Amino acid sequence: MTPEREQKMATEEGGGLNIHPMDQFIVKIPSWLGGGNVGTFSITNVTVWMGLAVVAIILLMIVGPHGRATVPTRAQSIAEVIYSFIYKMVEDIAGKEGLKYLPYIFTLFIFIVTSNILGLIPGSFTTTSHIAVTAVMAMSVFIAVTVVGFVKNGARFLNLFWISSAPPALRPVLALIEIISYFVRPVSHSIRLAGNMMAGHAVIKVFAGFAVVTLIAPASVLAITAIYALEMLVVVIQAYVFTILTCVYLNDALHPHH
Repeated sequence: MTPEREQKMATEEGGGLNIHPMDQFIVKIPSWLGGGNVGTFSITNVTVWMGLAVVAIILLMIVGPHGRATVPTRAQSIAEVIYSFIYKMVEDIAGKEGLKYLPYIFTLFIFIVTSNILGLIPGSFTTTSHIAVTAVMAMSVFIAVTVVGFVKNGARFLNLFWISSAPPALRPVLALIEIISYFVRPVSHSIRLAGNMMAGHAVIKVFAGFAVVTLIAPASVLAITAIYALEMLVVVIQAYVFTILTCVYLNDALHPHH
């Protein structure tokens, strides 16, 4: 069969390769649950994969380390390494005061990294690729650190926006810039994670679509392998970036001064 014939078979009636990289992000009711239209209280693919992420976290962080053996099991070792890593991050960035918020920050990290990793399973759904999911987490961080800032410091929290080391004439302008950048935080915080997750998976789907054409199939498979390997690194890095930014924002709330 010629490459031209294979390409023709891989096209739709309207022409062009049958590649729809964004279809994988459509929120829908799984076929094994009956399919149909999504309603207000429907169990969708987002619900299912978020639930699976929670189950995986419980197995890793509660069931696995159960008993806390002197000679740790593999699951216990992984759980302890992750916990120690986040503990050290919070302590280094937000100080000892920040450790009281460790459970919240650790929950964010472990949920994001688990959801990202599950999203690499062929046929799965990446919940963190949806802005609706990441925006809720980003807004919760924004509201939490703002409340902590005012509760702990009162009106002194506003010192975060007043750069006293700058020339007096520039301080009002810089204060306005600081206020705008502060309220933009949840936007950038959420879009960064969702955008990176969506972009990587979309690129993999595009190259997978080219794999049906024999002429370029080997190159497409190599590209998919390389991008998939990169995504395995990206899913961890993006969880780390989201968490470390949370720690930075927490530090600003605890120590609002320039």
